[in-house]
Amino acid sequence: MKIRFVGAAHEVTGSCHLVEVGNITFLVDCGMKQGPDIYEEQELDVDASKIDYVLVTHAHIDHSGLLPLLYAHGFRGEIFATTATCNLCDIMLKDSAHIQMSEAEWKNRRARRSGKEEITPLYNMEDAENVLEHFVACDYHKIIDICDELSIRFYDAGHLLGSSSIEVWLKEDGVKKKVVFSGDIGHGNKPLIRDPEFIDEADYVLIESTYGDRVHSFPSDFAKSLAETIQNTLSKGGNLVIPAFSVGRTQELLYFIRRIKEERMLSDMQDFEVYVDSPLSVEATNIFNMNVEDCYDDEALSIVRSGGNPIKFDGLKVSVTPEESKMINMESTPKVIISASGMCEAGRIRHHLKHNLWRSECTILFVGYQVVGTLGHTLLNGAKEVRLFGETINVNARIENMPGISGHADRNMLLEWISKFKSPTKVFVVHGEDGVCDNFAMDIRNMYGFDAYAPYMGDEFDLINGKQTRVGARVVRTKKKTGSKASSNVYARLLSAGKRLLSAIERSEGMANKDLAKFADQINSLVDKWEK
Repeated sequence: MKIRFVGAAHEVTGSCHLVEVGNITFLVDCGMKQGPDIYEEQELDVDASKIDYVLVTHAHIDHSGLLPLLYAHGFRGEIFATTATCNLCDIMLKDSAHIQMSEAEWKNRRARRSGKEEITPLYNMEDAENVLEHFVACDYHKIIDICDELSIRFYDAGHLLGSSSIEVWLKEDGVKKKVVFSGDIGHGNKPLIRDPEFIDEADYVLIESTYGDRVHSFPSDFAKSLAETIQNTLSKGGNLVIPAFSVGRTQELLYFIRRIKEERMLSDMQDFEVYVDSPLSVEATNIFNMNVEDCYDDEALSIVRSGGNPIKFDGLKVSVTPEESKMINMESTPKVIISASGMCEAGRIRHHLKHNLWRSECTILFVGYQVVGTLGHTLLNGAKEVRLFGETINVNARIENMPGISGHADRNMLLEWISKFKSPTKVFVVHGEDGVCDNFAMDIRNMYGFDAYAPYMGDEFDLINGKQTRVGARVVRTKKKTGSKASSNVYARLLSAGKRLLSAIERSEGMANKDLAKFADQINSLVDKWEK
């Protein structure tokens, strides 16, 4: 009975934890990293085809984004998540595949012109569509007995529609242990969705620490603060550009803007237009409307039950096609533009930055966490110019931040969440920047007396006796890796296919001689083809 920390250990993104119990191997999250790696990576040295299950805490790409790659490497097990998370992953993983393929196509056009080697996308649309067939939708608060060794239950984490903390019960050789995975915890009092739920018993707890070193400065009223920024920008003839995650943050912004219009906070420009420029945001908004009863809080439910829609208002426009997106900046009327991605690393937001960053009358408003190394973090930290689409763009627009709107709990909320546990054997602090997670672990030790530790990637612990069985990465990355991550993935994919084939051969022992001969002939024929 062991746990190994594969991702988001001394880093914020790429959440992934591997658990072995009896003959069962499963992952909790399988996320994609954003921003640079701080420590040398530890490879997932487990054959993907031998992973039996994946538990997904929520749909954000840094928790689910590598599931299609896991499928491409041979995973064929079941993926358990809440119903809303399944709905959101259906659109987000396809969107991620589209981005992988589009960026590879764009880079390959440039590679062909310069005579450089072309790259292969990390995964493709077929991988995304295939892995979605393996999702199992689950209700909150219901114990699910997956197999003799493993049972789970989802609680609302209050971070995103469908987000969850997961209770996991493990059983091996008569020994039972309970592990709780916090997932990403919300700060409470978020629009639309419910507050985080608390859990009070566990042998082991994994808690995120994204904002473990700071306390949110909440505006007295988000809508009024946003209204002031809209007023100041539009009155100067500029556009307000808001980089926002398509899922969660965009819908929260629509909720606030509905209030601004409904309460006539901008009486002299009440008819201002708001463009949501992201096909994914449009689809995600529809999914929000599908999960009202299961996920909305009392305030949002009351609006719905009175015949209203908390995320719809006059002047709201959506752009789905590339042509519609391009027309937004062709039209000179001052407007609000909400576009993805939230960290400005990909998507249509980069085009809007290209058209608006150089204009002093415009404002770029950040409303979410920006990972070190991303374009969003660079802008927030005072960059005077940036590179977009091979062009240098001067930063003349006002760069503002609305920190309190973050979807993550701050230090106080995280401490309140962990304080509800009675006496866990050990607390693992994950999903935090290097240094932040260590300091937050120390806070937990000092305040509650819990044995808290911030693991590194590759660290492994025996959950029966609580002892560390493997020491992971402590080597700080000194320089950027050469070559393409997407391109290097191709050979890894081939190796995984070979391991899967070998596994199938080992399982074929005892089959009829006729079938074994046919299997051998097919393998030899394949090898002959590639050895020519």
